[in-house]
Amino acid sequence: MIASILPTYNRAPLTFVSGEGSWLTEADGRHFLDLGAGIAVNALGHAHPALVAALTDQAQALWHVSNLYNIPAQQKLADALVDQTFADTVFFTNSGTESCELAVKMARKYWYDKGQPDRTEIITFSGSFHGRSSAGISAAGSEKMTKGFGPLLPGFTHLEFGDHDALQSAVSDKIAAILVEPVQGEGGIRPLPDQCLKGLRDLCDQHGILLIFDEVQCGMGRTGKLFAHEWAGITPDIMMVAKGIGGGFPLGAVLATENAASSMTAGTHGSTYGGNPLACAVGAKVMEIVADDAFLAEVNRKAGHLRQKLEGLVAAHPDVFETVRGSGLMLGLKCKTTNTDVVAAGYAQNILTVPAADNVIRLLPALTITDAEIDEAIKRLDAAATTMTEADA
Repeated sequence: MIASILPTYNRAPLTFVSGEGSWLTEADGRHFLDLGAGIAVNALGHAHPALVAALTDQAQALWHVSNLYNIPAQQKLADALVDQTFADTVFFTNSGTESCELAVKMARKYWYDKGQPDRTEIITFSGSFHGRSSAGISAAGSEKMTKGFGPLLPGFTHLEFGDHDALQSAVSDKIAAILVEPVQGEGGIRPLPDQCLKGLRDLCDQHGILLIFDEVQCGMGRTGKLFAHEWAGITPDIMMVAKGIGGGFPLGAVLATENAASSMTAGTHGSTYGGNPLACAVGAKVMEIVADDAFLAEVNRKAGHLRQKLEGLVAAHPDVFETVRGSGLMLGLKCKTTNTDVVAAGYAQNILTVPAADNVIRLLPALTITDAEIDEAIKRLDAAATTMTEADA
């Protein structure tokens, strides 16, 4: 008999009832140190007082009116994003998946209105993840996400991650855009080197191709910059955002230059809930906190501390871990043993990590994690690795 909740998730045997900062409380009273942050969503941890206040104040005033009318909180957040980024304009969604849908539509509509309706192809890369919609799974192209869901949406050219020759060969007058994550999340915490991001920008400029960045997981301070592409000193034409921007409240966005967004006129796209007062009140407060230079400097300092400790952990457990990779507080431990077994061993030590492809466990703590909590996390990961080594002895 099927469960009342569609059984599409392999859930851990854990039920959390409350949270504060980097900690979650299980129904049985156990306290877990959270290094997953809801898969990089709870950027400021659980129940951050400023976010609770922003949500409560807005909830007592107005929840929803739809985009038939002006929404002050939406305007405030849009202005902040435009002020702090490359973008000239913003469209608000409820998730990264919805942001992907609009990014694809925007790129194709751009060329249609330019008189090149056949310029629809979008280049993507292996290991990518752009959501679970038809466009998202078609863009990623992996069998894991697409099997059984055909026919897939056409118009995507899939290339191997890091294959520069294939990229050069794929460029033609049919290419509308290149879509890439500056740091792959689901793909196993694989950063695209700065020189490659610069190369992509140069390639797009040379051939008039739109460059789309998916910063759903790596954005909003996660790498120590407000957005990960800033490390390379270049900008995209279109960018997908979600997860951390809402600090736990469902919120996403597509940011774009005036040129890239020029074809998206009244009636070309819409969302009933996107940019509603509740979500944008929280998002505006997240931006106020995360975009601060001093806050980002602290993220970088703590990231250095965590990475140093993780390097020591890898050295201490060479039979369990292979290497550390990633950027800022978006780090991955590539495992020698099965990564899901490492995650499970962590549960036994009351610590939460997130599995990813390439046998990696993701460490995506709240950007507000303290040094003491980082030290405690290493202690618990060390204990988890020790139990695995002893079990194999």
